Amino acid sequence: MDMNKSVLIKEYLKYTSLSILGMLGFSCYILVDTFFVSLALGTSGLTALNIAVPVYGVIHGIGLMLGMGGATRFTIMKNSGETENCNKIFTNTFYIAVVFSAIFILTGIFLHSEISVLLGADETVFEMTDIYIMVLLLFAPAFIFNDILICFVRNDGSPQLSTVSSLSGSVSNIILDYILIFPLKLGMLGAVLATALAPVIGISLSSIHFLRKKGGLRLVKTKPEFKHIKYNFILGFPSFMDQISISIVIFAFNFLMLRHGGNTAVAAYSIIANVAIVINAFFNGTAQGTQPLLSRSYGQGNKENIKFYFFLALITVFVSAVILYLLIYFLAANISDIFNSENNLLLKELSVEGLRLYFISVFFSGLNIIITIFFTSTGKPLFSQILSVSRGLIIIVPMAFVFAQFMQIKGIWLSFPVTEAVTLVASIAALLIMKKRMFDFKLKN
Repeated sequence: MDMNKSVLIKEYLKYTSLSILGMLGFSCYILVDTFFVSLALGTSGLTALNIAVPVYGVIHGIGLMLGMGGATRFTIMKNSGETENCNKIFTNTFYIAVVFSAIFILTGIFLHSEISVLLGADETVFEMTDIYIMVLLLFAPAFIFNDILICFVRNDGSPQLSTVSSLSGSVSNIILDYILIFPLKLGMLGAVLATALAPVIGISLSSIHFLRKKGGLRLVKTKPEFKHIKYNFILGFPSFMDQISISIVIFAFNFLMLRHGGNTAVAAYSIIANVAIVINAFFNGTAQGTQPLLSRSYGQGNKENIKFYFFLALITVFVSAVILYLLIYFLAANISDIFNSENNLLLKELSVEGLRLYFISVFFSGLNIIITIFFTSTGKPLFSQILSVSRGLIIIVPMAFVFAQFMQIKGIWLSFPVTEAVTLVASIAALLIMKKRMFDFKLKN
């Protein structure tokens, strides 16, 4: 191996390992809630939490869209020599974040109950679902600004601080979950308060980046400019769809589970959905860690580095998929028992089958995520948007309903890996179509 590739591998491992740790930190927000809620509130608590989770996905999706979109543009412009616009991009990202924050807060004040009913909460779990959704919406600004700061701080040369910010929020979430749910006996309110307060700690730590003046990232005095704001949506859309697809799948699957198996089936899916958040953290962490390296190489016009980083990312997610699936397959019963404090035999049966069938998807989903972030980072967002919408909405929802009609709950589990496999075929086709134009380095202002 030549010296240059050795340096690239070390840099790649540094960024992706830290990003994976950070994303695992995010995944723990809901995962820890699920564990403590299962202990304190049983099957009904799991059902209520899983009904509410899509709201978190929407909030986190908006935060990642603004953060990843803005930070990607920030890196491309910085490395192409157009540094005067970098902090304007950062500031305009804050402007649009304030708008979304206000929308979520108003929704939390006036529409939380309607959303609970819309998502499928019945009289058994309505109160728990409603309180969780209301508090999530009221604390949406903390989630959004935490996502933005973590993305920009990482891309401004501080991946370690970005990771520490993510993990600190997760650690505080674990501690607060225990204190608020058990000693203080706040139940579901305690679970959501622990989750809502965690990003506040993350924001405080990310702010250290500005105090020590390590990078050039600063808020500047500028008016809102559409030419900057549009890139938050264009380049951040795939990251948004990755999160929204999870929410859409959870909503659709909850509906189908209620129809074919009742609240216990929803509780079983809650276990699968939470494991999926952790699995997704590995793949999204790899993608987000690779993104600044791809964007920098694209800004510099370095074709060989782009190809090499892309290759490393594909290898990483494939190897991860093999390891993760083997762990899930052989430890399915153990994973189920962690969230089954009532020793519900039906819950265990459904969740073990679901873990083994649903996560066949890991062999396809990681590759899809890397390919979409590759298109985004190299100035081809349209392909990323098409692939993200396809796997997150156009294919999965009808696939789940059709499979459920013929195979009931087993069909619901299988619909997800089939969707990811179909999307991977489309992803590979997009790569082949773009092969000749893949490395067009004409940047657009």
